[in-house]
Amino acid sequence: MSVVLIAPEGMLGRACAEHLDREGVAYQGVSRPDIDVTSSESVRAALKGASVVLNCSAFTDVDGAETREDEATEVNGEGVRHLAEACLAEDALLVHVSTDYVFPGHADAPYPVDAALDPINAYGRSKAAGEEAIRTTGTRHLIVRTSWLYAPWGTNFVRTMAKLAAERDTLRVVNDQRGRPTSAQHLARVMWGLVQAKVEGTFHGTDGGEATWFDLASHVVGRVRPACRVDPCSTDEFPRPAPRPSYSVLDLAPIEAVLGPMTPWRSNVDAVLEQL
Repeated sequence: MSVVLIAPEGMLGRACAEHLDREGVAYQGVSRPDIDVTSSESVRAALKGASVVLNCSAFTDVDGAETREDEATEVNGEGVRHLAEACLAEDALLVHVSTDYVFPGHADAPYPVDAALDPINAYGRSKAAGEEAIRTTGTRHLIVRTSWLYAPWGTNFVRTMAKLAAERDTLRVVNDQRGRPTSAQHLARVMWGLVQAKVEGTFHGTDGGEATWFDLASHVVGRVRPACRVDPCSTDEFPRPAPRPSYSVLDLAPIEAVLGPMTPWRSNVDAVLEQL
């Protein structure tokens, strides 16, 4: 295989790079200025000869996308179309990461992989555009939707809660949004596991189990500094520019049928905290 990893410096890209290194898989990491996903010419040149493309690049500013939706869609929509078209020309497998925000977020049971797309915010619309672009081209693909990504590095909720718990005696955290936390390291293993399993299509890849942000924060604080108290609050008390889903739990049955049970989120969070 000729593996290309796009954006190896990002939170998920770094996890993928480390996992490929552990597995002894040779790969080429590409990022700006060597690749510009908004340029079809740049993408074609960067992916020449590739057989597997792991796309970890994205416009990820969820709140910023509310006022910069064109920019978000240029990267997450048209940029992904360029990747898909280049992969089609090379007969390469495109492994692309999407989000729970492509759904409206008011369900009462886990969203199946084939649920109708109805994005809750501008960021979700840009990611849905990318999904549709991949399917429209007909290229070989794996779309892996995920949620609540965290890692021992980068800016993410788990690291933020660990830091704040060390600095404050009390925290207030939203308790009316429910989803599935996801370790970037776990997701990297899942993505490569799907490649090795030689499957294609759309899957949901997260940690096992579900939680509210309050549940997740309480677990982190309990491990880092139990003396810090975590109080629950409502979404209305912490308004954000982009609406958030009240329930965005993703159905894991299809991916677990291929790879087995997903590691519980508490175990993955503990592993990340140990690395911190």
